[in-house]
Formats: sequence, structure tokens, C-alpha cells
Amino acid sequence: MQRRAKKRYGQHFLEPAWADRLVGAIAPTIRDRFVEIGPGRGVLTRRLAPRVAHLTAVEIDPDMVAALSQDLPGNVNIVHGDFLDFDLGSVAGAGPFRVAGNLPYNAASHIVLKLLAARRLGSPLTDATLMIQREVADRIAAHPGTRDYGTLSIFVQFRATVTRLLALPPGAFRPAPKVHSAVIGLRFHDPVVHTRDEATLEALVRSIFTQRRKTLSNALARFAEAHGTTAREAIARASLDGTRRPETLQLTELARLADVFPSQS
Repeated sequence: MQRRAKKRYGQHFLEPAWADRLVGAIAPTIRDRFVEIGPGRGVLTRRLAPRVAHLTAVEIDPDMVAALSQDLPGNVNIVHGDFLDFDLGSVAGAGPFRVAGNLPYNAASHIVLKLLAARRLGSPLTDATLMIQREVADRIAAHPGTRDYGTLSIFVQFRATVTRLLALPPGAFRPAPKVHSAVIGLRFHDPVVHTRDEATLEALVRSIFTQRRKTLSNALARFAEAHGTTAREAIARASLDGTRRPETLQLTELARLADVFPSQS
């Protein structure tokens, strides 16, 4: 019996033809180890499993877990639970691994941040191919000076190269969502710019982007005062223009500004 989607889990199941295209975008090899986020009915799981060495599929819906457990090959391990609570260290011990998944729209940003945090702590996670709401993809891939550029863009691009792989209409899913979707690829790497303390950089970005359309002088004032200086002095030490807006700053400029302040680690 085919299980129906449950609204509380944000389930929208990918149609088989689009699953084939997604596998093509992922480009798995028989040496790869994967973690799949939210396998649902298993349309992607069943296509990945014969092509990879091992697959751990994390599913929150107990009915889906029970259904999937009946007919998957031996190289697939089904884990019942919320991916946000899943310990990626449990798969990291066996070496490098990849991630793929059709993410629930209401948790996509949190899942991406979890992957970044794992990488920051030394996880051998190499890349992630993620199906997400198009607007979230726009934010992740945004460039400085654009409307969508913000904290998510900065945090992701600090540790990953972002590639847009597919655009999906609502009809690619059952039931069809009310939004368009996109598939992005994240290839993780060491930070693209040097900063003395990542915690300070993250706190700075979160602070100034709450006032992203103000001048940098105004947006930075509260953060600077909390760290024993003034926005004017900090901006001068970072050799920046205080009349610019936070949303125009490049990663290198944000890192330079963060290094003006004491470490928070």
C-alpha cells in the first residue's frame, strides 16, 4: 500500500522521472557512502542503493520507516528519527560520506546549518545535494549587493561552493506544493577566507544583518559598543566605508571587520 503524505512532516514525494534526474545530478559512485535525509516512500533511496557502497536513510515518519524496511537491499540502514537530532558522527567513523535529500521546506535552513556545523567540527562530509524551496536556494546562492544576500548566504559560502543543479515545478511532487523547488549542490571545503575566530564572525554577521539596509556605521553600533569600542573606530581599523550597507560586504571584508574584535571562543 502506498503511504499518503502527512502535512505535519511537510511531506511532498518526488515523482520517479524527477528522481532519475536527481540521481544524475548527484552522480553517485559505487565507492560512495551516503546519508539520505527524509527518504519518504524511498523513490530516491531505491535508485541510489544499487549505485553506492552504503546508504543511511534518516526518516522521521514511523509508517514510512516500517514500509521501507520491508524491501530495501542490505547496504541500506534505515534510521527512525528527526535528522536535526541525528548524530552525523555515527557515520563519520567509517570515513568520507555524502548527503542527499528532499528537505522539508520548514526545516531546510536548519538542516543546512547542521551540515555546516558538522563540517566545522571536522566531519568528513564531502558534499550535499539538496532539494529545497527555490527561495531558500536563492538565499544560499546569493551574491553581495543582491536582495537575497544575507546570513545564510554568508555562512554557507564561507565553507562550501554552491552550484544550482535543477529547477523543479510543483508538479514534480505528489502532492504538489504551492511553491517551486530547486536542487543545489554544496561542495564543502576549508573556509574561503581567513578569520581569527569564526564565532566572532558569526556573531558579527547575525548582528549587522538585522539592520542590513542601514549604513554599516549604524548597523554595527550596538555590536561594537558591546565589545568595548565604537562602530567608527572598528570600521576605520578594518579599512571599510561606514556609509556602505552590510548587504554589500564581501566575505573578505566581513572577516577583516570581525578580526577587529576580541575572540568570542
